[in-house]
Amino acid sequence: MSRTVILTDDLGRGERLIRNLGGGPSLVLHDLYGDAEPPTGAALVISDVSALTSDAVLRLRRALAATRDKTTPFLALIHGNLGRGEIQATALGATRILPASAATALLVKAVAGLSTTGRRPDDPTDLWRCAEEARCAFTAIFRGDAAPSAAIVDAGTTIVNRAIRESKVRDWLDVVAGFDDVTHRHCLAVAGLAAAFAQSLGLNEADAHHLTKGALLHDIGKSRIPLAILNKPAPLTPEERVEMDRHPSIGHGMLIGGGYDAGTLAVVRSHHEFLDGSGYPDGLRAAEISDLVRLITICDIFAALIEARPYKAPKPVREAYAILEKMGPKLDADLVRAFRQVAFACEQPSLRASA
Repeated sequence: MSRTVILTDDLGRGERLIRNLGGGPSLVLHDLYGDAEPPTGAALVISDVSALTSDAVLRLRRALAATRDKTTPFLALIHGNLGRGEIQATALGATRILPASAATALLVKAVAGLSTTGRRPDDPTDLWRCAEEARCAFTAIFRGDAAPSAAIVDAGTTIVNRAIRESKVRDWLDVVAGFDDVTHRHCLAVAGLAAAFAQSLGLNEADAHHLTKGALLHDIGKSRIPLAILNKPAPLTPEERVEMDRHPSIGHGMLIGGGYDAGTLAVVRSHHEFLDGSGYPDGLRAAEISDLVRLITICDIFAALIEARPYKAPKPVREAYAILEKMGPKLDADLVRAFRQVAFACEQPSLRASA
């Protein structure tokens, strides 16, 4: 009989988890701090550890080595700091990651999906899980008190690229649109569009990662913009717009000295620059703007156009793309044409069918 092994640091909580999953002899509980050896030959491993201290991580690593092989799915339930927990779970080899507070129905579906073979790449539960993981990582990234660590950014980037490889960009945008924070929604949408653009252009894995990472970080400077301006449910006043327009310079300053490459720094500082010199903060022109920045600028503008905001309705996909085309000398026309395939993939299926 195949069995699921639950690794826990709290037997009472572990027993509740077993009840939530329906109980039965196939669910085996192992006390991470007990004397017993972890069971071997698991078909699925779940970790439910409230405090991922260095000792807990070491114990988990040993238990996982005994319980699973390289093909055994591993679901990590994260308590507390989701961004940090996501990084730790990824380092431990987690196949899937969920907040420990996830609804029982979602947890049961996740377990069922990991326990069976032949999972469809476009499973909506799996896509939601990827988006939630990316949101948790982005929450850790988007902090005004410190520059984000490269490990957290790389983990978030990997999640977005994986989601876009395994699903449709339209579905990613639909899931991300359900998140509460406007800036989180926008940056995750831009990252998804960038990942899809990289795929459409046939970029290799390293270049695709670089592009998506830049998209994920492009608005990091907004973490230091006052929330009253950032989340204002109305158009900004001229004075507020001046303050908001400082975010590229702020973000660039946050990342300097943090081990980020020149290309990523350029994206953060220059994603509002235009080829005709009319952008900000430096008024760059033509050859002064790298291809990486040009790609993300297109994704950034398109995402802003198709997003709903309290003070504006979302533009239809084709209208948004037409606006990109009409921006003429401001954008790279060849890249705008290349983006057409990605843009139209963002339409609802019924609209694509009637086109």
